[in-house]
Amino acid sequence: MSTVAFIGLGVMGEPMARNLLKGGHTVRAFDVRVDALADLAKEGASPADSPADAASGAEYIFTMLPSGKEVNKAVFGETGFSQSMAKNALFIDTSTILPADTDEISAKLAVNGRKMMDAPVGRLAQNAVEGTLLFMVGGSASDLENARPLLNLMGDKIFHCGAVGMGSRMKIVNNYQSTALNVLTAETLTLAEASGLGVKLAIEVMSETTAGRGHMSATYPKQVLSGNLEPGFMIDLAHKDLGLALETTAALRTPAFLGAAARQAYSIAQSKGQGRQDWTALYITLKQLAGLDS
Repeated sequence: MSTVAFIGLGVMGEPMARNLLKGGHTVRAFDVRVDALADLAKEGASPADSPADAASGAEYIFTMLPSGKEVNKAVFGETGFSQSMAKNALFIDTSTILPADTDEISAKLAVNGRKMMDAPVGRLAQNAVEGTLLFMVGGSASDLENARPLLNLMGDKIFHCGAVGMGSRMKIVNNYQSTALNVLTAETLTLAEASGLGVKLAIEVMSETTAGRGHMSATYPKQVLSGNLEPGFMIDLAHKDLGLALETTAALRTPAFLGAAARQAYSIAQSKGQGRQDWTALYITLKQLAGLDS
């Protein structure tokens, strides 16, 4: 079994560290909250005085911290572990931070021959407790295989996204959709209630349509991602139907932040002559706006 440093014992980090302990590993833990350290010590962890102290003698160093600034401090700060980290140790950052921060930290460590993976997590706090997190890993294949037994104690799904930094990029992409869709879901259910519909009924109906099944699985693979722009549902019709919905939200005085922005996107697609293409062709429109090949 291995000696593992775990820095950051918040809602996600604490149960992740617990699962490493349950797997038989020695865990040297650090958190700025003394009570969090004390709680984990009751489970068998060794409390450390600083990130440097936690990492001393550890084969693996995990961080689960709120921001890139805090990860950088844990690594390179006055009590950071960059100097105490063993040359053959592997640093694994599971935090959600900017990819640019990951790139900077990994580059600075590499100058001194230290290895890093980024492995931000998907799913929720209960999954951290159950050991069923999803890991989005950036790093070498050999480092991933080295860390896999530990990751398997904390999660049940691992995606190798590429080199260091690509895990962070995948996490940003994933969170962009999930957090934005949360707003759209709230707007939709608010509209349903204001229209006199029960939320339960709305969810039941929409779970049988693209609204609930989602474009990632229901439309994009068979349409635009396969090069098929023959309309199952035209952009012109999407623009019209979204217009009707926005008229209704205006009449009922319900919020439509994302709905209004979405209609602008369809308008742009129409202006580019895509009105009679499948509505998933909006992906081509946005790629063109981003300067990417269509």
